[in-house]
Amino acid sequence: MKDAAYIFDYIEVYHFRTSQMQANLKMDLRNAPRYRVRVFGMARYLKEKASIRIHNISRSGVAMELGALFNPGSGSNIVIESDEFGLLEGTVKWRHGAFVGVQFSRNSNSSAKVDAYFKNAHQEVRPV
Repeated sequence: MKDAAYIFDYIEVYHFRTSQMQANLKMDLRNAPRYRVRVFGMARYLKEKASIRIHNISRSGVAMELGALFNPGSGSNIVIESDEFGLLEGTVKWRHGAFVGVQFSRNSNSSAKVDAYFKNAHQEVRPV
């Protein structure tokens, strides 16, 4: 019985430290559900352009794959153009090889465009 109490204490301390670490690092937890999509478009960063494929989207951002050598770093402002959404502005949050995660700018009308997409055109894409 003593071991079980120790394990529960350990779990409680772990969760406290994890939440404290997330607060210290200003990490955002995902609060919007993600939806799989297959949307093609272009991304602009400074004077560079690259073709993209958006793999999933939420009301707060997208995960996309770059089709060309393109080098936006974390924190860079980026513009995404597609027929489905028009222009979306955001900030690069992470990058792993050709995959990039973008959080939409809160001061732009990106969230309204994404809401309109979900209302009118969205169909969940299943992997093949």
